[in-house]
Amino acid sequence: MIDLFEPYLIGKMELRNRFVRSATFDATANDSGAVTDNSVSLYRTLGQGQIGLIITGFAFVSSQGQAGPGQYGVHNDDMIPGLKRLVQAVHEGNSKIALQIAHSGINSRYLNAKGVIPLAVSAMSESDKPHREMTGEEIETIVTDFVAAAIRGREAGFDAIQLHGAHGYLMSQFLSPIFNRRTDKWGGSAEKRRTFHLEIIQKVHQEIGADFPLMIKFGVEDDKEGGLTLSESVDTAQQMMHRGIDAIEVSTGSNEITSVIPVIKKGEPERTYFRKNTATIKRAVDLPVMIVAGIRSLEVAKDIVNSGDADLISMCRPFIREPHLIARWQRGDAGQATCVSCNKCMHIQAGGDSLKCKQE
Repeated sequence: MIDLFEPYLIGKMELRNRFVRSATFDATANDSGAVTDNSVSLYRTLGQGQIGLIITGFAFVSSQGQAGPGQYGVHNDDMIPGLKRLVQAVHEGNSKIALQIAHSGINSRYLNAKGVIPLAVSAMSESDKPHREMTGEEIETIVTDFVAAAIRGREAGFDAIQLHGAHGYLMSQFLSPIFNRRTDKWGGSAEKRRTFHLEIIQKVHQEIGADFPLMIKFGVEDDKEGGLTLSESVDTAQQMMHRGIDAIEVSTGSNEITSVIPVIKKGEPERTYFRKNTATIKRAVDLPVMIVAGIRSLEVAKDIVNSGDADLISMCRPFIREPHLIARWQRGDAGQATCVSCNKCMHIQAGGDSLKCKQE
């Protein structure tokens, strides 16, 4: 039997256990995307909870990739001092911390509201979202933006970088046939649609070194007809592994994750929504694989890992309600997490309430 509280390696990064806090938007950044005192306080609390790896809320790699207000930025060097504060706060508790980096692509209501037309992988005449198709040169620039963001993350002291390749943001748009209708090197066939991913992975490793862990949150399947399929994602996962990705967190593709995870009613058993997809990816790659969504008990977490369906247990909302959940479990109080996935914690706005549990 595998002990989930024993140390675990991702590349050369040693975690204190197999538990991960999945990237969670907290809306605490200031107008420029910089870390604030509220951000530091949030991560210090998480760092005291004995979580093996804490992944930050997504940070935009360029101003044209910002998804919303209150989002962290890693688009210029001015962000580095604040990001260092997050790292220090987590390291005080002896947990590791990874920076998640992202570009919103077509899915930025924030840019729309500011009168900026978001960049899209392809022109989509049926879309009601203002957008324009990127040129090949603009795509190359965004690849460079991801690389520069990863370098800043390393300079800020993060233990790893995670690419956000899920939930309808730009990387998942490139993989999805719904969003990617290009006929150049960046689209068309399945092989070309994954070019964006593979180039980012290869170029990031060239700059930050193969020993610095690079992970991805990978949306492996779209919820729409004609979208990305799991079988295609298996091929992509294998190619990412050969290019040097160090760990994969399996999630959903072009749809919002909260739209596929309903509230758990009192007394209802937990549902591990992505277990089947995670197990499929796990059996296709020789890499650490994380499962996320719906896990609420230590018993289920142990079953997942010991069955070989995943290597690490990633959670988001349980840590909003109970940031010290893992410490509680390790003390011997193995009662189920009290989060019921009501999603009320997600209704936050920059400058308003900070990320907190609002369960009634």
